[in-house]
Amino acid sequence: MVVALALIVPSVPVAQAQQRAKPAAKDAPKEQPKEAPAPADVPAPYDRDLMRMAEVIGSLAFLRSLCATADAGEWPARMKALIEAEGITPARRDRLAGAYNRGYRSYALTYRVCTPAAHEAAARFLAEGERLSHALAGRFGG
Repeated sequence: MVVALALIVPSVPVAQAQQRAKPAAKDAPKEQPKEAPAPADVPAPYDRDLMRMAEVIGSLAFLRSLCATADAGEWPARMKALIEAEGITPARRDRLAGAYNRGYRSYALTYRVCTPAAHEAAARFLAEGERLSHALAGRFGG
């Protein structure tokens, strides 16, 4: 029994010390989970071409829809995919969306009905978009 008391007695102060330490731990301010730092908005070497591509996609989104072509619904979806792939910061997403909107609005102000000139503009944008996509993929590996 003496051995049992010897084992219990030393554990009592430890248990009391642990109990006393708990309120002190509760008084300590809780640490907020650290968020990952936002990536820096450093322009990529291909940003100029990428912004032009977004503008071309915006122009095609308007013109192909105006002329009711079969691929009219693809252009907004392509822009969404581009933003998801390249819009790594909010500022970059805003620039891409702004370029798209600029292309869309520039032709929305000019054309109200589909004309041969609208078809020609769309054909030129398709050729420019193809050239840009090949250049971007060839130079920067996409």
